[in-house]
Amino acid sequence: MQHRSDVVIIGSGINSLSCAALLANRGLSVTVLERNPIAGGCIRTEVLFPGFTHDVFSSWYPLFVGSATYAELKDPLATAGVQFVSSPYTTGLAIPNGAGVALRQDMADTVQRLNHLAPHDGDAISAAASQLFGNDAALVFGLMGGAPYSWETTKLLFSSWRQRGVDGMMAFASHALENFRRWSERELNHDLTRALIAPWVLHSGLGPDEASSALIGKLTFCAVTAGGMPVVQGGSYELVKAFISIIEQAGGQVITNKHVDQILVENNTAKGVRVGDEHYYAQHAVVANVTPNQLYEQLLPSIDTSYQAQAKAYRYGRGGMQIHFALNAKPTWLHEELIHVPLVHVTESMEQVCASVVEANNGWLPAKPTLGVGQPVAVDPTRAPDGGWILWVQMQELPTHLRADCAGQIAIPEDGRWNEAVKQAMVERVKQRLETVMPNFSQLIVGEKAYSPADLELANINLVGGDPYSGVCSPDQFFFMRPFAGSSKTRTGQTPIARLHHIGASVHPGPGLGGQSGYLAAQRIKKS
Repeated sequence: MQHRSDVVIIGSGINSLSCAALLANRGLSVTVLERNPIAGGCIRTEVLFPGFTHDVFSSWYPLFVGSATYAELKDPLATAGVQFVSSPYTTGLAIPNGAGVALRQDMADTVQRLNHLAPHDGDAISAAASQLFGNDAALVFGLMGGAPYSWETTKLLFSSWRQRGVDGMMAFASHALENFRRWSERELNHDLTRALIAPWVLHSGLGPDEASSALIGKLTFCAVTAGGMPVVQGGSYELVKAFISIIEQAGGQVITNKHVDQILVENNTAKGVRVGDEHYYAQHAVVANVTPNQLYEQLLPSIDTSYQAQAKAYRYGRGGMQIHFALNAKPTWLHEELIHVPLVHVTESMEQVCASVVEANNGWLPAKPTLGVGQPVAVDPTRAPDGGWILWVQMQELPTHLRADCAGQIAIPEDGRWNEAVKQAMVERVKQRLETVMPNFSQLIVGEKAYSPADLELANINLVGGDPYSGVCSPDQFFFMRPFAGSSKTRTGQTPIARLHHIGASVHPGPGLGGQSGYLAAQRIKKS
């Protein structure tokens, strides 16, 4: 059986849907093929317990709201029913059995609160924000979000060199590669401030001791503080449904339960894809939202073996874990103001974050994992019954292969694989840890559900080993080097095959709910 459309897209995550909706909005027919029974990739909303609407995986959309995709599709998405809502608060920190900090969506207020901790700390963050969103803005955001080998990027680098000179460009590169620990020990005076910002490094798959973590930590923290933590009212899947509506209105379709077996190539040009005995042909382009291993080792069986070798060398990072709690009442934080905060991190210190990363890198279950505690009901009250509450808990410092438990309490399976017993033991560890910042919260639980790294990979094959970022984000395979530095085409989202475009978290500019690699692919297809 044969099917035809202008563009065929493999996978239906945020980058796929962004690309498809943009092309549909520009008049092209797009067919999106998803192997799972439900579209959306890591965007999934479920009623896990009666009356409680949970974003099962991803939840927060500051990157998307500030993206080029949203700028173009804001009105069509709103027409399709998408409404982003925010809280006056942004982020915060809870120290087990200790202090807490809550921040509002107001940089001046943030500076004042941090200066109260230590006279210099708020000013240091203000200076960092001014540099990132002022003098360095064009260079930082142009390099992080633009097409690496485009004329626009060439002009950007040339104008920056004219402005800064060689020494200035080298200084920029040095600061961009600095790790968070070094920067924070030099620029910040209070341990609480370091502990407040350090967990934000984890949201790009890095640790505070890793190269480029200072830039990522400062950029993410300042962006969230200034721009907020928006969510989709009613649940993130409302965004997926809106994307699908835009695609279908242009004559396209999103089809689930379609596992693509092969990309069809003739004369080094992508012509379509094969799903079993079905063929989906593309008039203009094929777009693959897959890992490098899937693309070069499975979907392109006749590709030059040099690309297969580079795909084999691509490395994935630490595992993630999600735990969802439904509560029959608001929890009582030791630091009461934290009840208003969309995303609170729980850790003892920056040093503890560093230690947990090292433990996970070595295959050890951290004794004191960093917790990202989301409170979606603080932003969107429709998610829970009156008086109810939801905790969306994320950990990003877990091993994909188990070797030991740092606390010596959890039995490790001989095969080193995550199983139900290990997962439930980690849930209990998390609950005990949460009790130290919101006493007696466990008594409020009316439902809980967890997803281990193995569960994440089972839900989405792009999350190899449970890595939520589809590949280590160290400088050797991040930004312009992502997915790998094999050739200019593999570093731009293009491929060695004409009319075949590679998108997703494994491709420049990397992970996140911004849809930028999908946007860049749509821009290339528009010009082809």
